[in-house]
Amino acid sequence: MTNPKSALDSGRDIVATLNPALEGQLAEKYDTLVPDFAESLVEWAYGRHYARPGLDLKTRQLCTISALTVLGGQTAPQLQVNIRHTLAAGASRTEIIEAIWQMAVYGGLPAAINGLNAAQECFDAVDAEAT
Repeated sequence: MTNPKSALDSGRDIVATLNPALEGQLAEKYDTLVPDFAESLVEWAYGRHYARPGLDLKTRQLCTISALTVLGGQTAPQLQVNIRHTLAAGASRTEIIEAIWQMAVYGGLPAAINGLNAAQECFDAVDAEAT
């Protein structure tokens, strides 16, 4: 009988799709402050939430950028990371912009504008990296 995949392994599979360097980047930045931070985040967020059945990865990422947009400008760094992840999950720039713009109804225009600014900065960086 085969052992079911652990939440950590499932999370690592998803991270490999979205951003293969993520766990290492998180470990380098935070593991000295909070031991095993990176592994915990990958296991919990990606392995126990993103890996659940019921929504595809692109939809989950669109939900994530919507939530981060509504939370406001203080989430810009996480929003930019997740915009990149959403692109990697197969969303188009138009889908990302529409998800952010829809949040103007729920988070207000300032939150949506901050989200649009984060998206534009992210798109500009992606374009610059491509050239």
